[in-house]
Amino acid sequence: MKKYWFLAIAAALVLTAAAVVLGGLNQDEGWYLYAAQLVGEGRMPYRDFFYTQGPLMPIVYSRLAFAWAKWGLLGARALTAVLGLAGCIVAVALARLVVPKERRNAAGLVAFMLLACNLYHLYFVSIPKTYSLAAFFVLTGFYLLVRGVGAAKGRAGLFFAAGLSLSFATGTRISLGALLAVCGFGLLFAFRRFRWGFLWFGFGGLLGLAVVYGPFLLQPEALSGLCAAQRYHAARGGFSPVFVVGSVSRLVRWYLPLFLLLGLAVFVGRDRRRAADGADAVRQGVQGSDSFPVALLFTGFLAVFVVQMLAPFPYEDYQVPVMGLLAVGAAALAATRLDLPPPATGRFPCLVAEPPVKLALLTLGLAFATAFGSPLLEKWTTDGQDRFWTLKKEKPEIFLLKDAAAAIEALDPGGTTLLTQDLYLAIETRRKVPEGLEMGPFSILSDDDWRDLLDSTTCPVAAISGYAFAVEPPVCDERDPSFQEELRAKVRARYDLKSEIKAFGQNSTLLEIMKLKEAAK
Repeated sequence: MKKYWFLAIAAALVLTAAAVVLGGLNQDEGWYLYAAQLVGEGRMPYRDFFYTQGPLMPIVYSRLAFAWAKWGLLGARALTAVLGLAGCIVAVALARLVVPKERRNAAGLVAFMLLACNLYHLYFVSIPKTYSLAAFFVLTGFYLLVRGVGAAKGRAGLFFAAGLSLSFATGTRISLGALLAVCGFGLLFAFRRFRWGFLWFGFGGLLGLAVVYGPFLLQPEALSGLCAAQRYHAARGGFSPVFVVGSVSRLVRWYLPLFLLLGLAVFVGRDRRRAADGADAVRQGVQGSDSFPVALLFTGFLAVFVVQMLAPFPYEDYQVPVMGLLAVGAAALAATRLDLPPPATGRFPCLVAEPPVKLALLTLGLAFATAFGSPLLEKWTTDGQDRFWTLKKEKPEIFLLKDAAAAIEALDPGGTTLLTQDLYLAIETRRKVPEGLEMGPFSILSDDDWRDLLDSTTCPVAAISGYAFAVEPPVCDERDPSFQEELRAKVRARYDLKSEIKAFGQNSTLLEIMKLKEAAK
């Protein structure tokens, strides 16, 4: 199996590099890093600036700001990608833990391929959003929990640490709190087996939540801001089955090898060690005797999946932090149920190989085909098509970002402020944006606040893309075009256009780089 590990690791490194360097810009990257930067300066989320997720990511990343202070967004992506790959390694360890000894190599390799050879997954655990850190805490929590399930000694400590890790996941993305409930109740329902394990797990979870959220709950202004952040999410709109169907459809497309392998394992595979009474292997459990760990994997995934699908607009990438759980479950089922004996003879080595090798080849083929045939690669290298002619990107978007940063620096050498809602530009140029714009296009300002800001700002440079003034938060509908034009007219009245970059940033809009007029200073 070593050569298949070599191929999988080589592919993972190539695909990770592609995700980091070629991956399209995402508006969220800027405001997550900007939040971390503010925390590093001593400011507090919710109280001192608006922030909509759990506070742990900006707290952790505030200690890692050297990555983008020196190398810009590319450095932040590289750092996040390392954390994302670390999560994939924990998934391997977890997959090896939930299957019998003779199936461990196959289960671990399959789990690695399903995650670390998936370009979509790698992209979203490489860009600095909450997903990479949250996935790491989720998988670590489940690893510790499953270790506790099988431990003869030290079970209480492992359950406590598992609760702590999952509470940190909740502190990164609030919706992951469903995992605390699933695992806690799971241990409670298995009281006869684990006794007071659910209490140790609960103590760990409560301690973690107290450490993460306690400082904000104790300050009225921070608590008010935290509650306002939840109202922000709820205000976007109601539940729509159309959006749910579309989100599930895209999720299956992006994780096609995982769902294909899971379907084969459940509906086609058979456990060769099936019990004499004919009970189904899935009901028995992957190991034929202990269904508890695998039941927790699937139940945990489904709980978070349902919670996130109830969002007003359930983007499929919301599921990235828990896709590792589904991948581990699929790998475990495949390693035990897709275990048909090889034929005695054959012309092709792959047909007479041992079953684990066949499984590795099948997974490797599926992963490579979908990764290197991913529409993401086309999206990252082209800007659509003009009749017969494909419009090729002149350079990756992250390097176009560096060009824009250089143009801003040339207009304002050593500057410290920038008027923009594209916060990855603020990160790349190491500049501050006016107060109130900490969430970029999702920042909440009243109409009068916008007018006052644009009439009074003295930022030497403005960088205005198609996202500027376009979003009406918290509902996130498009703002009235006439008001957008009014705000753009205010910018033009005080700034001179110096350069333009076509097809810039997320979804390729026009970026206008302007300098403050002498009369406006």
